[in-house]
Amino acid sequence: MDKKDIRIVYMGTPDFAVPTLDALVQGGYNVVGVITMPDKPAGRGHKVQYSPVKEYALAHDLPLLQPEKLKDEAFLEHLRQWKADLQIVVAFRMLPEVVWAMPRLGTFNLHAALLPQYRGAAPINWAVINGETETGATTFFLSHEIDTGRIILKRKMPIGPDENVGSVHDRLMEMGKGLVTETVDLLIEAEGDISKIETIEQESLYNDIRELKPAPKIFKETCAIDWSDTARNIFNKVRGLSPYPAAWTELKAANGDTISPVKIYKVSIVEQGKDNGNNIGHLETDNKSHIHINCSDGIIALEELQLPGKKRMDVKSLLNGVSYWK
Repeated sequence: MDKKDIRIVYMGTPDFAVPTLDALVQGGYNVVGVITMPDKPAGRGHKVQYSPVKEYALAHDLPLLQPEKLKDEAFLEHLRQWKADLQIVVAFRMLPEVVWAMPRLGTFNLHAALLPQYRGAAPINWAVINGETETGATTFFLSHEIDTGRIILKRKMPIGPDENVGSVHDRLMEMGKGLVTETVDLLIEAEGDISKIETIEQESLYNDIRELKPAPKIFKETCAIDWSDTARNIFNKVRGLSPYPAAWTELKAANGDTISPVKIYKVSIVEQGKDNGNNIGHLETDNKSHIHINCSDGIIALEELQLPGKKRMDVKSLLNGVSYWK
């Protein structure tokens, strides 16, 4: 069986999905169609913005569908006409069975975590927030419950102690494209016979579902910093949300006004191992070089932040330009 013998429909939307699509196209695989999210207005002018995957598809003359509803009969008929042997999903959305079960070889997903851990919408963020030293990517066949299907391939990747989610995302994005093409090659080597591919039931990898760490969607309230938490947990939360969507907090100006939301992109731990008692959340600054905030067991230094209506900057530059704490 040759690469061209397997007709592939690719589903994805954000930047994370583009390198994998490019690897398939440049690698000579037979991508017969692309599915991405509908266009949405964005920015102050509400200008319609194409998804990164749509931009790639248009630039490479790939057939494209943007369904509002995945069970819409018109969309399903278009999908059937592509006669896909295989569907590949990278950062798209949950598919109904009528879609994922359509191809003869099924549908597999690239998930940016080591399944069964970190099932959900934000696996990269939560791995960093939780202070993991290792993450990775998994390809698996889709089934009824989200992120629970049989594992095909898995690859590990370390997380640096000071690394933020942006750099982990970018490294996983590059690693993932190789894992996807390797998975397709397994199907080619098996002559399209899925029974010849050794897969792993996720349930065999844990004894109790309570052992699993979830990766739910992140909302604004998820990003709020709780200064009663430990210094290490705050440090990990900030880097797990940087550069996007960014942790945030409220800060008190010298005149008592509340400044909110203040986005926090980078912090450091100044001190650990002390009980701050009633001083939790207390802000101290020399108005020149540092802003320190007490947490439950130490002191956190703000390194990079963004005040409402201002640009992101390091703390020294910010203190040189504002007088909120003088």
